[in-house]
Amino acid sequence: MNQYFDQIAQELNVKTWQVEACAALLAEDATVPFIARYRKEATGTLDEVAVTAVRDRLAALAELDARREAIIKSLTERELLTDELKEKVLAAETMATLEDIYLPYRPKRRTRATIAKEKGLEPLALTLMEQNPGDAPEALAVAFIDTEKGVADAAEALAGARDIVAEMVSEDAGAREKLRTLFEEEGRIESRVVSGQEESGAKFRDYFEWDEPIKNVPSHRLLAMRRGETEGFLSLSMRPAEESAIAILEKIFLKNDSAAAGEIKAAITDGYKRLLSLSMETEVRLLSKKKADLEAIGVFAKNLTELLLASPLGSKPILAIDPGFRTGCKLVALSAEGTLLEYETIQPHTSEGARGAAAQVVMRFVQKHKPAVVAVGNGTAGRETEAFVRDIPGWPGLPVVMVNESGASIYSASEVARQEFPDLDLTIRGAISIGRRLMDPLAELVKIDPKSIGVGQYQHDVNQTDLKRSLDDVVISCVNKVGVEPNTASEQLLTYVSGLGPSLAKNIIKFRGENGPFRSRRDFLKVPRLGPKAFEQSAGFLRLQEAENPLDGSAVHPESYPIVEKMAADLGASIADLLNKPELRAKIKLSEYVTDKVGLPTLTDIMAELEKPGRDPREEFKAFAFAEGIDKMEDLSPGMKLPGIVTNVTAFGAFVDVGVHQDGLVHISELADTFVKDASAVVKVHQQVTVTVLEVDLPRKRLALSMKSNPGQGGRRSAPPEGGESTGGGRQRPGGGPRRDGGKSKKPEPQPFNNPFAALKK
Repeated sequence: MNQYFDQIAQELNVKTWQVEACAALLAEDATVPFIARYRKEATGTLDEVAVTAVRDRLAALAELDARREAIIKSLTERELLTDELKEKVLAAETMATLEDIYLPYRPKRRTRATIAKEKGLEPLALTLMEQNPGDAPEALAVAFIDTEKGVADAAEALAGARDIVAEMVSEDAGAREKLRTLFEEEGRIESRVVSGQEESGAKFRDYFEWDEPIKNVPSHRLLAMRRGETEGFLSLSMRPAEESAIAILEKIFLKNDSAAAGEIKAAITDGYKRLLSLSMETEVRLLSKKKADLEAIGVFAKNLTELLLASPLGSKPILAIDPGFRTGCKLVALSAEGTLLEYETIQPHTSEGARGAAAQVVMRFVQKHKPAVVAVGNGTAGRETEAFVRDIPGWPGLPVVMVNESGASIYSASEVARQEFPDLDLTIRGAISIGRRLMDPLAELVKIDPKSIGVGQYQHDVNQTDLKRSLDDVVISCVNKVGVEPNTASEQLLTYVSGLGPSLAKNIIKFRGENGPFRSRRDFLKVPRLGPKAFEQSAGFLRLQEAENPLDGSAVHPESYPIVEKMAADLGASIADLLNKPELRAKIKLSEYVTDKVGLPTLTDIMAELEKPGRDPREEFKAFAFAEGIDKMEDLSPGMKLPGIVTNVTAFGAFVDVGVHQDGLVHISELADTFVKDASAVVKVHQQVTVTVLEVDLPRKRLALSMKSNPGQGGRRSAPPEGGESTGGGRQRPGGGPRRDGGKSKKPEPQPFNNPFAALKK
C-alpha cells in the first residue's frame, strides 16, 4: 500500500510522511477521532476531515488492488496473461481503466461477434481492419463461404466480420477512454414523460421535457429525475450527440477511404449504436449517480452534524408533551437527569370540559415536579398544545419550547426504547424522548438511525452503504468532540466513543450497575475485555466529572498526566491550582516541556483544557418562540415577517419551520442579498432565522419564504417538483417551489412575537 502514499498526498495536498504516519496509525486500529486529537505530532496536525480522507482513499486503493489481483489470477488461469498485458493491468490507476483493459478478455455470454468467430470469420475481420486500398471486401469474403458453418454467401460473411469489428471497437481501451471523456464533457441528460403517465406523474412535471449538460446537473435534480424514472414516470437518456461520438471512433479506426474502410465505417457505427453507447451511458449514469450521491450525502452529513451539536438545555427538570388531537397528549415529568417521574394522558383538544381537566393535570405536574421548562413536540397538534399550555389559568410563566420530534416515533418502537421502558406505551416513550432531546440532543439522537432524523436530501435514493459510513462517521465525530460522562451515558452513546463499540459499551453498563459509578479513568481497565488498546483510544473522550483527579473530567489524555503533574510540581502547586489559577498557568513556558514525542500542538491542547476542563464545544442554549397567533397556513399572507427554525438544508435552499405544521422553502436565490452558491454556507440546521412570506399555496400545501432584505427581487424561487422527502416533525416538506401566478394579496403588517425565555439564561 505504501506505493500509494505519494498519490494520496498529492490528491489531499499534504505531505507524504503525513499520509504514511496516518496509515500506520490506522493499521494499528487507531480511530479517526483519536488520531486527530491525540496524535497531532505524528500526523503533522491532520484534522478529522484529512484523516478520514486518507482512510477512505486507502480503502478505495486497496479495493483497486484486490480487483487487479483477481484479474491477473483469472487471466493466468485461462492462459491469457502476457507480459505486455500484465504491465498494463499493473499500471492501471483507476477502476474504469482496469476494467477497460480486462474487457476483451472477460468471460462473456455468446454474442454476435463470438458466433461469427465460431463460423471462422475472425481472419476476414482482421484483414478488413488493415483497410488495404486494393482489397475488395466481397472478393475477400468469398473465401469464407461455408454452408456447414452457416455462412451462405459473401454478404453473410461480411456481416459476421462487421460484428467482430464492432465488438473490437467497443472493447478497445483507448476508444473507451476517449468516449468516456466525451460522455462526461459533452453528454446531455434528456428526460421525457412516459406515455400515459402525464397525470399520475404530475409531481415530476418539470421534467416531462428536460434537457441539460450532464456535467452541470445538480445533485438534487439528477436524483429527482432518477426517482421519476424508477417510479415509471420518466424516461432518461444520458448521451452526447451521436455524430460526435462516431467521429471520434472513425478518427481512431479509419485509415483511408478504401472499400474495406467502408466496411469498417459501417461496423463502427453499428458498434457504437448497439454496444458502446449503451456501455458508456451505463458508465456515465453510474458516475453521475456517484457524484450526486456524494453531494447529497455531504449535505446530509453537514445537517446531521449541526443537529447533533445543537445547543443542549442541560440538566434541568422538564415537563414534556407529545401532542395529539384524537388520541390526546402524553404528558411526562422528567428529573434533571432525564429519569421518568410521572406520566399522564390529557385531552386538551376534544372539549372545553376536557380542556379544563387537562389544565388541572398540567398545573399539578408543575407544582409537584417544579420543572424549569415545558417541551412540546412540533408534530400534529404541536402549536395548538403550545397555545393551550400558555393559556392555562394561573400559568406561572414557565418557558414553553417547541422541540423537533423527527424520529421520535422511530425511537419509541425501537428495541432500545423497549429495553429502557418495557412497560410503557409507545407514545409515552415518545414524550420522554422529546424531553430528553431538549436536555441533550446528542445523547438522545444517537439512539435513532440517523436516516430517520429527517435532515437529508434524497437519503433513500443514494448508495446506502456510503450513506451509512458517512453518517456513522458524523455521529462518532460529534460524540467524541463533546465527550461522554460514562456514569450516566446510555449504552448507545457509549457505543460511539472512540475504541469502544457495542460489546464494550454493554460491558461498561453492566460493570457500572454491579460496582457503582466509576471514580477514576483507570477503573475502566477493570471492565471485562476492555484492554490497554481500547483504553488508549477511549480514555480521553470519557469525562468523569466527579473523579478525584480533576484531569479525569477533561480532554487531557491519561498518557499526558505526567506532563501536567510536572508543570504543577515545577510551580510548587497542585493540579487543582493549575485549573483554578490563571496566573499560575501564565507562568508555564510550553517550550520547556517539548519532548521527542510531545510537541507544541499537544501542549497547546493541554493548556486549553486546563483553562476550561471538559468544556462543552456546543453553543449556549438559546430559547426560541414562534410568532403568536400564527398556528396554521391559513394564518399566513405574503409580506409577513416571522421567526423560524431551519429544519433542513439542501442543495437548492433551506426549509424553515415557522410554526404552521408545514415547513416553508427559502430557495437558494432568496437566502441572502448576494449570490449564494452553497446554501450551507449561509444557514445551518437548527439555526434561528427571520423570514418573509413570499407566497402561500394552500391547495398544494407549499410555502415560499425569503431571507432577503428586499424579498422576491431577482432570481428564481422555485424548487424541483420531486417531493416526498420528510423533513421531520410530522411535516411533509414542499417538493417544489411556489406558484408563479403572481398573487395580489395585500401585504399586511409584520406580526409581533414575544420571547418569554429570559429566565432560562439564569
